[in-house]
Amino acid sequence: MQCTLGVDVGTSSTKGVLVTSAGEIIATAAISHDVQRPHVGWVEMDAAVWWREFVELSRELLSRAGDDIDLIGVGVSGMGPCVLLTDEHDDPVRPTILYGVDTRAAAQIDRMTAELGVDEIVRVGGSRLTSQAAGPKIAWVADEEPEAYVRARRLFMPASFLARKLTGAYVLDHQSASQTTPLYDVERNVWHEPWWDRFAPGIERPELRWAGEIAGTVTAEAAEATGIPIGTPVITGTIDAWSEAVSVGAHEPGDLMLMYGTTMFLIATGERTLRTPSMWTTVGAFEGSRNLAGGLATSGAITAWLKDLTDADYPTLLAEAEVSGPGARGLVMLPYFAGERTPILDADARGVIAGLTLDHSRGDLYRAALEATALGVRHNVETMRAAGADIRRIVAVGGGTQGALWLQIVSDATGLSQHLPQTTIGASYGAAFLAATAVADSGEAPRIEEWNPIVQTIDPDPAVAAVYDELFDRYLRLYVGTKDVVHELARTQRREVAA
Repeated sequence: MQCTLGVDVGTSSTKGVLVTSAGEIIATAAISHDVQRPHVGWVEMDAAVWWREFVELSRELLSRAGDDIDLIGVGVSGMGPCVLLTDEHDDPVRPTILYGVDTRAAAQIDRMTAELGVDEIVRVGGSRLTSQAAGPKIAWVADEEPEAYVRARRLFMPASFLARKLTGAYVLDHQSASQTTPLYDVERNVWHEPWWDRFAPGIERPELRWAGEIAGTVTAEAAEATGIPIGTPVITGTIDAWSEAVSVGAHEPGDLMLMYGTTMFLIATGERTLRTPSMWTTVGAFEGSRNLAGGLATSGAITAWLKDLTDADYPTLLAEAEVSGPGARGLVMLPYFAGERTPILDADARGVIAGLTLDHSRGDLYRAALEATALGVRHNVETMRAAGADIRRIVAVGGGTQGALWLQIVSDATGLSQHLPQTTIGASYGAAFLAATAVADSGEAPRIEEWNPIVQTIDPDPAVAAVYDELFDRYLRLYVGTKDVVHELARTQRREVAA
């Protein structure tokens, strides 16, 4: 039985799946891990964890499948855009700096923007510089840790690091590269060499390939470590959110993928480049596609925080939140507990809960948290549409789709229907699909619609539309009304940590 292996390195876990050539899941496994937050605004991870967990998952999944399988390809994906700098031996020179949740490079963003100009950065890279851009984080290492930077020779993200460990190839997919702003030209699909040499001197530029292209084949050393046969093809891979979009077929013009997880991610796909100051313009996972993307810095992270804070389990909190009802009995929350990415692009934003009284319960708080993320989604969707995005279909993916209440609240708050696929494993499944496509004979490539059909649709309840329209207006005004005080508090938090 022919099959492919897909492995995805996420923020809170690494997940693996073994899939038949028809898309049937043979086995799944996951390993939880933590990120490090050594300072306010810093989010890091040890890259050695990625390879260690890949090896463990690979061996576990292959052993569970037995001798009846013929592994024909390996897919990889991971969180991003991240900045992992290694020396000439591929040993990390420092912990990996994670994507937009890490906000340390504010000074570099300001300096690079002043030097290059916003218009020129947007013309070349598609988006202005924010905490999501990898370029300023490379510059941060050069500025703040020169002893580490002087040893740096290569740039990796989780997928490309796994591809390197498995095959020896030094590659990066175009989608990931387009988020190293301002080092990549989004119209020409090439590295912008003048700015690479200026802001990443001494770092070898990885070869650019598309996510589903084969990076190389498994080496003898990697085969011994993982149990994967020597010579098995490995795709280049991409960032997890884009692999998730692939996993549900949400990568055609007019599609919007909404990923529910520790953070929340949105990807609108089109055929032309759309630019707007408050969103991220990138190339797509496939040649010829263009994306307008956005993300909430926290979503599931807030529900997990409330779960731990209240010492209650999720089923109990969800039941109590449902009883609370639309509007959480007069509460409105801003979900900016780790700053916010799009569309406000405010690293110093913080969580706010307005309207609290002694009568409010933990169920009301939990409901307010779910509604806060839903209103954040609405804010992103409305911003995308204002920029010209043609959103015809929303496909929901990720672990959060297991909660019916959260899905319903998002549809109610946005007024949009959401389509749920049969399989919501996510990025690892998308990576396995890309691997199956990469090794298929011409004309016999699998179709994701056959692998993973849509099985459920969540429609908005028109009876509560007015409630959420009013709540959204308050949500927007609450940020504006509290921003000055919140920014002062953020500065205080940084001083206290520094002390």
